[in-house]
Amino acid sequence: MKKLFVLLFAALLFAGCASKSPQDVLTKHDKEIDKIIAQMTLEEKVMMLHSKTIMSSEGVPRLGIQDIKYADGPFGVREELGDGFRPLGWQLDSATYFPTGSALAATWDPDLAYNYGHGIGVEARLRGKDVMLGPAINIQRLPVGGRTYEYLSEDPALAAALAVGVVQGMQDAGTAACIKHFALNNQETNRGSVNVIADERTIRELYLKPFEAAVRKAGAMAVMPAYNKVNGYYCSENEHLLNEILRGEWGFKGITVSDWGGTHSTMGAALHGLDVQMTGDNYLGPPLIDSIAAGKLSEKVVDDKVRELLRLRFTIEAIPDSEANKVQASQPESRQAALEVARRSIVLLSNKGAALPIAKSVKTIAVIGQNAVLSTAAGGVGAGVKTPYEVTPLQGIQRRAGDAVKVIYAPGYRNFGGRTRPGQQPRPLQAMAIDEEPDADLLAEAVEAAKAADLVLFFCGTNKTIETEGSDRQNIKLPVGQEAIAAALAEANPNMVSVVISGGPLELAAVEACSKAMVQGWWNGIEGGTALAEVLFGDRAPSGKLPFTYPRVLEESPAYAMGNFPNRAETQEDLFTGMYRADLGGTGGQNRRATPDSKYTEGLLVGYRWFDTKKVPVAYAFGHGLSYVNFEYSGLAASKKAYKEGDVIKVNFTLKNTGDMPAEEVAQLYISHKDAKVEYPAKELKAFKRVALGAGESRNVTLEFPVSELCWWSDTGWQLEKGTIEMMLGSASDDLRLSTSVEIK
Repeated sequence: MKKLFVLLFAALLFAGCASKSPQDVLTKHDKEIDKIIAQMTLEEKVMMLHSKTIMSSEGVPRLGIQDIKYADGPFGVREELGDGFRPLGWQLDSATYFPTGSALAATWDPDLAYNYGHGIGVEARLRGKDVMLGPAINIQRLPVGGRTYEYLSEDPALAAALAVGVVQGMQDAGTAACIKHFALNNQETNRGSVNVIADERTIRELYLKPFEAAVRKAGAMAVMPAYNKVNGYYCSENEHLLNEILRGEWGFKGITVSDWGGTHSTMGAALHGLDVQMTGDNYLGPPLIDSIAAGKLSEKVVDDKVRELLRLRFTIEAIPDSEANKVQASQPESRQAALEVARRSIVLLSNKGAALPIAKSVKTIAVIGQNAVLSTAAGGVGAGVKTPYEVTPLQGIQRRAGDAVKVIYAPGYRNFGGRTRPGQQPRPLQAMAIDEEPDADLLAEAVEAAKAADLVLFFCGTNKTIETEGSDRQNIKLPVGQEAIAAALAEANPNMVSVVISGGPLELAAVEACSKAMVQGWWNGIEGGTALAEVLFGDRAPSGKLPFTYPRVLEESPAYAMGNFPNRAETQEDLFTGMYRADLGGTGGQNRRATPDSKYTEGLLVGYRWFDTKKVPVAYAFGHGLSYVNFEYSGLAASKKAYKEGDVIKVNFTLKNTGDMPAEEVAQLYISHKDAKVEYPAKELKAFKRVALGAGESRNVTLEFPVSELCWWSDTGWQLEKGTIEMMLGSASDDLRLSTSVEIK
């Protein structure tokens, strides 16, 4: 009865969608596929269930069915790779470097997410790729998370909406999206073995929401199980996640592909939901044949996996090698899409006395800081993009300034690029430690530049060695003495604006105290410098909103405050780097690793949910982002006074741009349960919309969400609590201007 209830409720959950599931596109050729399976030998079937090369799995050569070709990179198609993730040095595999995940999320725009995914999908097809390993859509639980820059948000509603956009865009371009990392891959520390312990309500309401939407709304064709364990079982052989939820409740018809090195057994993987082992065949290879011969495993299990692979192969058009890589992968339309995302991602954190946009009276600008010139397309352990070019912040500023404004540059600090190996010479301007004190000569040069300028633009933040796959940051402090450098620059010239270039949050109080304005600039893709210059000079108003909270200090964030991170175990060699990256000291094998428990006792109180519920002040709130204009909200009204199960809640309001330039606002609707018997966070985001308005323009805006989004997960499945909810509307989670209440009957 419990399973029946869950399935019935699942049918109602997306009642507003068409009755036909997006997953059904994968089953159109099932009759033909069954005939093919009947012709295959067991050896041919098993050959399909593991890697052929580091980025492909076998087809059925005898029957003319091509291999499945994968490409890495959530924010662009990675260059062609050989063993050990070694670049092959091709000429035409340069692809568009899109803004990274947190930058895309700062747009709060599913339409831009669609264009983002479509651009990547088009370029993957030009490269002859069938499956993109992305988007990466895990919830950002930790401010220090090494992959915060890849992931989308701390909020499931925002992450889900953007995930749907990216997946739909990518698959409309003819490339299968492989959503990752399923599930609860929220830390890099001991990621290959850590055991996440979380209650079912937390898992369902928070961590699975983006994946569920990507599968059920967008029809994602591939899923990558995460490295970690969830409640005692590796994700690659987790019956509850892969078979009961993904395939059973959500109706997933596509393929599951292990993360590289993330398969751990033959019988566990075979019986509990994994289709493809990446890489090697030591589990889903000859041992499968042996297991069937010994009577331990039915050949039907293999047939089911082959059917899912052939479904994808028949749905995604195979591109022969002779037709792929004929032109450079990076396309003008994709580069334009990347620019539009970058433009709308930039967040104006503060603007004291309207220091921005840059005044026309400014004739000399001092750009200080290596983050103004460093490339962000590649680096670190995670996927990068070999981009044909990258407009850095300094280049963007110089081009926009033209001959009218003199731009002076000084590096200001040494850049921390990781520890050097024995015998390796440090690169020029390389810091030897992340907390290295400012270099006296570099600081003196920067101070002189500041004194000679009308305006100082100080570029602070991290880089892709500090924020990287395979490890989490030790803290969120600014590296290499940047706080001291900011203070010295401000003393030399108080007219200073600080621009943060990072993928995740940082402690910024010291820099903000000596800055007239603060801007979050992200790792913003191929045209990132162009977009940033447009905003700084006032060619367009900033409109980005933070997709996660900036805590005042790390220790006030939920996992730290609850003592749930760092886990009490020694960090050993990372699974991926240990197996595949000899250049990073990998040994090529799965060595023994620490296996700590990671207890998610903060439950639903992640990000702003924690800070608002516990009444803990923050540096910058979730959803925060200023503009060069003001917006006026008025006339909030719900379409009805009461709603019942199956209804869609709609609210209308008027939004006005009271400024003298065009601008865009992201209106955000939060709900709060009143007099509830069930425990909920203080507020939860339920709907949002980006609205473009001309100077002085007003517009009536509608926001809506299904009543089913108010349900909570109980021991017997999804439940809808009756009672009053308050709906609060505004510009950020801490800037809510209007409210109205309705009854849930």
